[in-house]
Amino acid sequence: MTDRTVPRTVEWIGDLDGHVSMIDQTKLSTELCMIECHDVESIHDAISKLKIRGAPAIGIAAAMGVVLGIRHYTGSDRAEFLEDLDNVCDYLAASRPTAVNLTWALDRMRRCARSSGQADISQLKVTLLEEAKRIRDEDAAMCRAIGRHGESLIKAGCGVLTHCNAGGLATSEYGTALAPLYTAHESGVPFRAYADETRPVLQGSRLTAWELQQAGIDVTLLCDNMAGSLMKDGKVDLAITGADRIAANGDVANKIGTYSLAVLSQAHSIPFYVAAPSSTFDLSVADGSQIPIEHRSPDEIRRGFGTLTAPANVPCYSPAFDVTPARLVTGIITERGMICPVDIDTIAAIIRSDTSGQDT
Repeated sequence: MTDRTVPRTVEWIGDLDGHVSMIDQTKLSTELCMIECHDVESIHDAISKLKIRGAPAIGIAAAMGVVLGIRHYTGSDRAEFLEDLDNVCDYLAASRPTAVNLTWALDRMRRCARSSGQADISQLKVTLLEEAKRIRDEDAAMCRAIGRHGESLIKAGCGVLTHCNAGGLATSEYGTALAPLYTAHESGVPFRAYADETRPVLQGSRLTAWELQQAGIDVTLLCDNMAGSLMKDGKVDLAITGADRIAANGDVANKIGTYSLAVLSQAHSIPFYVAAPSSTFDLSVADGSQIPIEHRSPDEIRRGFGTLTAPANVPCYSPAFDVTPARLVTGIITERGMICPVDIDTIAAIIRSDTSGQDT
């Protein structure tokens, strides 16, 4: 989000004895409510219950959650401290399995602690807090860079379709898929954004439409099953989505419905782009078939937001994500530049394979 009257999605408040503050995204778009997390359990709860969501934002929150989880350790045994740290990281890693930024951030916190030389426990705690803040600040810079690399795609008068929420609410403050839109808007380029509502949790209508309006961008909301009709009518010039994990060959895991949008884009000869930082690439995964897909409670479909809209006991198919094959992706916009064509060689040339694409 570019409107600084809106609080940052997630940030650390205070010193080591401080807390994590985040926007409760389950309350949007009708209420802007902040949550204060003072322990690791509240971070786990916020991630698993989608109070904070979006791969980069989840990673930032988890890194800060590590600090909340280990800061009360009172011993002086370094090995014991590192064991406690691993337990905290394992606990947070179980909150959501698909978004690779979560495990990336937790692994980075583990490495930070283990590479801190002879620092005593009190120094280690401060070092870990500094690392968590650094992850947040680096994400903000990466999102700005994605915006710069993708800005040229947004032409005057064009229509841009997006799915789910990959804006400031999904990251530290600026977004991935929405970053080129924000950058073009700041440059004075007139265009129209179209936001899929993104069933069943409606991240597009509750979050994307809300934050684009907050930024003063011309946005129109549509039901997920209206995208094809909109394309057929010539209203869409390109589609941009985010990603939760990208395999070594370029297969992209993102919010359920992304694959359908990519197929529709190909059918209508519309460029389909993915925007994601290098931390979203998992080069240890050869292709999309190896990406674990989280399945949500059936009541997210049967009782959306508490209202029963289906037979109470009807079985539901409720994956949170799907995988879009690399062949359907025109290009991947990263903070390091555009990956095009999307294949294993181009990805390896841009993403640092010697660190599995995870260090930035």
